[in-house]
Amino acid sequence: MSTAILTGPPVPGSSLEGDLRSLGFDVRVAAGPDEAAALVAAAPARERVALVDPRFVGHVHSLRLALTDPRFPAAAVAGALTAQPEARPALAGALRTAAAEGRAALPDGAATALEAEGTAVHRPDLGPLVAETPDDAEQRHRARASVEAVDDEAVRLRSAVKARDGFFTTFCISPYSRYLARWCARRGLTPNQVTTASLLTALVAAACAATGTRPGYVAAGLLLIVSFVLDCTDGQLARYSLRYSTLGAWLDATFDRAKEYAFYAGLALGAARNGDDVWALALGAMVLQTCRHVVDFSFNEANHDATGNTSPTAALSDRLDGLGWTVWVRRMIVLPIGERWAMIAVLTAVTTPRVVFWALIAGCAFAACYTTAGRVLRSLTRRATRTDRAARALADLADSGPLASAVARAARGPARRLPGMAPPVLAAAGAAALVATAGLTAYGSPWTVLAALLYCASSGAAVARPLTGALDWLVPPVFRAAEYLTVLLLAAHAGVNGALPAAYGLVAAVAYHHYDTVYRIRGGAGAPPGWLVRALGGHEGRVLAVALLAFLLDGDGLAVALTALACALALVVLAESIRFWVSAHRRGAPAVHDEGEPA
Repeated sequence: MSTAILTGPPVPGSSLEGDLRSLGFDVRVAAGPDEAAALVAAAPARERVALVDPRFVGHVHSLRLALTDPRFPAAAVAGALTAQPEARPALAGALRTAAAEGRAALPDGAATALEAEGTAVHRPDLGPLVAETPDDAEQRHRARASVEAVDDEAVRLRSAVKARDGFFTTFCISPYSRYLARWCARRGLTPNQVTTASLLTALVAAACAATGTRPGYVAAGLLLIVSFVLDCTDGQLARYSLRYSTLGAWLDATFDRAKEYAFYAGLALGAARNGDDVWALALGAMVLQTCRHVVDFSFNEANHDATGNTSPTAALSDRLDGLGWTVWVRRMIVLPIGERWAMIAVLTAVTTPRVVFWALIAGCAFAACYTTAGRVLRSLTRRATRTDRAARALADLADSGPLASAVARAARGPARRLPGMAPPVLAAAGAAALVATAGLTAYGSPWTVLAALLYCASSGAAVARPLTGALDWLVPPVFRAAEYLTVLLLAAHAGVNGALPAAYGLVAAVAYHHYDTVYRIRGGAGAPPGWLVRALGGHEGRVLAVALLAFLLDGDGLAVALTALACALALVVLAESIRFWVSAHRRGAPAVHDEGEPA
């Protein structure tokens, strides 16, 4: 249990002690600053400690926001300060500083001292909520009147909804899913349990789609919407109850991808039952969607902490955001997860899997062109200096294996003399040659192996110098498109029934590895360990391996080999990923919660 220390005798008639206990705190009362410092030092080292001014008047949710959010080592509002274990030593020093300087109002004085000594103190935006420390009865009366004038439960419900979301989610799901989140919170359900329920519902939906019957398709569409409602609810439950966690953020992100791609597979199985082979379309939809996400991730990481980060294109976008209707149009045409899943669900119920996939591919292709073109224009028109952190993130996202790394080391000197646009041009040239060769030559052609070797060389040259150029963020998505499309084309040319499903499994396993890399970087944990990247061969090593398999084996042999490769990669990637995220959760790594673009 966390400890809350009142820095003086309670005010008669105050509900502060009860409010703190309702938030899970063991309340102690200090007679003065020295005793408060002693109580902080005596609290168990692995516990959160809060200092609260006994004069505090405010909403319970103000205290909840300041004292229970797990994402921040230290946080404060007027009259209340909290420190998690990692900030406890700094808090002890701040208390000594506050005492030496004669600051009687310990929470506020200690918070100021913490910031002065370099510890970041999160100060939540309370909006209409109240948090005050009145000095006399009249001020206290006014503060209590202000508290009674605002319904903190209504504010809490509104704040449970993500600040930026798609049209369908905002207007068709969130108006009632927030109440479902509150229902879950009052029954002790956790966000991770709701996330798991969403996954299970989506898997049942995929199984219904795999039946290939109209009732199965209708049930699949309905269950997919239910799964999405639960998917919204888990994040809203986390915001409502402030139950963020490292493990929860990972589960939410990875399960979203697992649900969608499992549903694609279910649709492909259902179509096969009716004699329609759409595995190539299913794999194409997965490739396109994954590459869209990599474009988002790479661009955001490249510009995460860039300096001088302005452009006329960005200024135009900001002006358009001032026109209400354009905001929703622009959010809808990028086909975020809400609009995308709604489209899939409706089309699944009333049409065929082939129609679903063609509509999905067309919509995602338009969205990809729109967003990528806008980001290219921003990158070309802005004058930004990218940091070493951005260059490392792009290098990690590139997923270069031993072959590309060896070429990069050898080409490091000449690469410095190449023009600024060299990395994306080299990456695109090698990728285009590889994909064109795989698509235009017959199955088993040695030309594909030669193109794969050329791709190894070009991809190594593309990352031979730090990726700090204006368009260097395009390098990772180009690599993803080259690898995934090569696997798709070689499997399609094999001409046997099992090759494309096996290729789907292989791309899914590799895509999971790439998503996991993104989530580690976002969480501040860095890239996966070097041994894992080497064991998986890197993107260029896998391309060369699949090209050699297609050259050496017939279609049936390739299907078996791709299945075995998919299983092996999935086993290694999942084992390491689960080990990492579970251990990070047990270590109490800082919680991460995504409030960015809808996926």
